[in-house]
Order: sequence, then C-alpha cells, then structure tokens
Amino acid sequence: MAKKGKYVYEWPRPMVAADSAIFRFFSGRARLLLVNRKYEPYKGKWCLPGGFVNLDEELIDAAARELAEETGLTGVRLEQVHAFGALGRDPRGRVITITFMGTITKGRNKPKAGDDAAKARWFDIEKLPEDLAFDHNEVVRLVIKKLKRKKIYRLNTKRRRKNN
Repeated sequence: MAKKGKYVYEWPRPMVAADSAIFRFFSGRARLLLVNRKYEPYKGKWCLPGGFVNLDEELIDAAARELAEETGLTGVRLEQVHAFGALGRDPRGRVITITFMGTITKGRNKPKAGDDAAKARWFDIEKLPEDLAFDHNEVVRLVIKKLKRKKIYRLNTKRRRKNN
C-alpha cells in the first residue's frame, strides 16, 4: 500500500467533473450539443458532454478530453464559465462540476457518440429537451444567457433576420 502524502486527509471529499456547452450556428440559429447517456445514472436522458477530472489533468484538459470521448469533436476553443456544486446534483455522491463553453466553426459540426454517450446531437436552443440529466437544465439556462451576450450570437442571429 502506498504511503499517504502529507496533505491526504481521512475524511471524504467531493468529486470534480468538467462539462462542455458547445454551440454551433445553423442558418442563423444557435444549436447546443447534447449527449444521450448510455449508462445510469440518468440512462437515456440528454445532458452536456462531460465527466470526471483525472488527478493528473487540468480542468480545461478534462473538459476537452470528455468532449472528444463522447462526441468525437476536438480542437474546440473552450472558456471556463461557472462552477456548479449544489448538494444532490449527482446521485453518485458530492460532485462539483466546472462548466466550459465554446462555439465551433464550419467543418467540425458532425458529432459521433462514443464512450458513455449513446447519441450526440445538436438541438435548437429554443427547442431543448425538457428534462435534462443532473442539474443541466440550470446549467444550460446560464450558458445560453452568456451566449446571447456574445458578439458571435448577435452577428449570427442578425444574419438570420436579414435573410428572412
């Protein structure tokens, strides 16, 4: 058995996860990438791609790794948005998640489900599934609000209005 380090404590600690809210614009409409869970908890429910952070990786690297594993998308520029840590947000135990967001460009818009995702799909942000897994309804509300403040959102939705 390995000797405990100086700062390893006896009492339980929370788990840390990293999730990614990835947006893409189709015909001037914002779409959000969601994955359908292959396993419990919440098997069959839609959620943001994400998962647990490994002990030897940075938060942003964990978000990018999970995004690649669950959707096949790589090279997406991510920015940290918010931490979510409400008690009971995950039935497996105390989990704090750091949420990242990004917008992908042309040519990288075809996700392919992998790892613990049964499906990966783009959803119009105005027509999202109602009951997302974990606390992702709350997470998605926040990231959409942040997206709508960004220049890329205003430019893309302005183009749509102009073309109609």
